[in-house]
This record gives sequence, C-alpha cells and structure tokens, in this order.
Amino acid sequence: MYKPMHKLHLKLCATAVAIGAAALAGFAVLDAARADTAPAYQIVDGAIADSLTGVPGDPEKGKQVMLNRRLGNCVACHEISAFADQPFHGEIGPPLDGAGDRWTPEELRAIVANPKAVFEGTIMPAFYRTDGFSRVADKFENKTILSAQDVEDVIAYLKTFKE
Repeated sequence: MYKPMHKLHLKLCATAVAIGAAALAGFAVLDAARADTAPAYQIVDGAIADSLTGVPGDPEKGKQVMLNRRLGNCVACHEISAFADQPFHGEIGPPLDGAGDRWTPEELRAIVANPKAVFEGTIMPAFYRTDGFSRVADKFENKTILSAQDVEDVIAYLKTFKE
C-alpha cells in the first residue's frame, strides 16, 4: 500500500542527495594541473591574515568558480540571490547575501580554505587543504579542490555581496 511521505522527510532526503552530489562534484573532477599541493597558511582567531598568492582576487573569476559545479559549487549548499537564475539552490549553509559585510576578507579566506577550523561541526568541505582526510584516492592525495588564486578570486567576489 502506498503511503505519502511527510514533507520534512522529503526535504531531508533532498538535502542528503544535495550534499552527496556537491561532495562528488567537488572531488570527482580534481586534476593535478588545477589543484595546488601543500598549502601553507595559519588560521588565527578564525582568519588567514595574508593572501594565499600575494595577488588580488578577480571578482569575475570568483563568480565563475562559485558557479562552476565542478569547483566551488556554492549554490549546492547556499542560497545566493545573485545566482537566482541557477537551479537547485541548497539550504544547508547560510545564505551568502551580505557575506561581504558579515566577514572580513581574512575571515572569508579561512572559511573557504578550511571551514572546519572556523566552524566546529560544519559539513562544508575544505577547499584549500590537503591533510586530515581519511580514505583519499591516490589521484587526490595532497591536492586541493581550489587553487590558491581560486580562493582569492572567490573572496574578491564574496566581498561584493553587501547588505
């Protein structure tokens, strides 16, 4: 006998699928030509003080990284008004509207690079980290999801998100 599912159960199932898809999309397409190895930075008080590259980020390139379902894929978990035309916005992470007012560039750098060092218990993946993982496939060993410049570009774009 068919029983309709409760709306909350459906939402939880959809959320689980979105998380899985985001993780697979982010990790499955890494290649050695794009990813950095052995990033060196220090998170102090929830921030990475210095640029990862010494080169300013490009907001337009940051937008492209955030939209790219094989790189940042930010819309898989975050609602972003600037991307209202993109399908399948997630509701797991906080909305990113106003992120440029809520966090400093140094805080955004730490959040993107290694959010687990900033927010205990977060499920957001570390986009610029190579250690502390378990069961990593050989082809992904010592590789990051985003390059250092990608991180700086994303930060530059997030800084344009004002309240």
